[in-house]
Amino acid sequence: MEADFWHERWEKGEIGFHQQDFNQHMQTFIGRLRIEPGAHVLVPLCGKSLDMLWLAQQGYRVTGIELSERAIRDFFVENRLAYELDRKPGVISYRGENILLLCTDFFTVDKMHLPRIDAVYDRASVVALPPEMRPAYAGHLASLLDPGTRSLLVTLDYPQEEMRGPPFSVTFDEVRRLFGLQFSIERLHSEDCLAREPRFRKKGLTRLEEHVCLLQKTNRAKKQAGSG
Repeated sequence: MEADFWHERWEKGEIGFHQQDFNQHMQTFIGRLRIEPGAHVLVPLCGKSLDMLWLAQQGYRVTGIELSERAIRDFFVENRLAYELDRKPGVISYRGENILLLCTDFFTVDKMHLPRIDAVYDRASVVALPPEMRPAYAGHLASLLDPGTRSLLVTLDYPQEEMRGPPFSVTFDEVRRLFGLQFSIERLHSEDCLAREPRFRKKGLTRLEEHVCLLQKTNRAKKQAGSG
């Protein structure tokens, strides 16, 4: 899946994945991240998610990473937020109050270029990526985090043959395969959400579930590398 795919979808307004309200699971389970106001929350592949606005309103510092500058600009304009713009080779920064959005390729972001990350919120990253890109995403995310950092992950689970992604189907078993080496994983919640998602029913889905998972970065990989 090339960058042009996402640029084209944003330019055409083909953004059915964008939610028009704050995510209920985020609001319900934010406490499981064990962070205080002032903590730094990373939102990968953020789009123009309103969830970033909610996080900032709770007093968290938010950094979003997004490939589409159109999405970032729309976030600030639609929410009537002031921002400062800084263009540098490889990254464009939009900085508002408690919100920094970086227009760049997530896979090129280095830990040294970010403030210390206290938590991660991912509602739309893993499900936006085709299967062949997900292991690289999981590995790169792990490289940005210190041991003990917690992530709240929301995925969709449906018969993949019934609909082309994105969003793609990511089962809880796949979450364990992708993240299990470097994170401890707890499933916090699963629910059938097809009844309240008419656009997915219209596409022909017969089953749609949401999974909410809590991930915590461990030292497991380092220990394995140094064992023997």
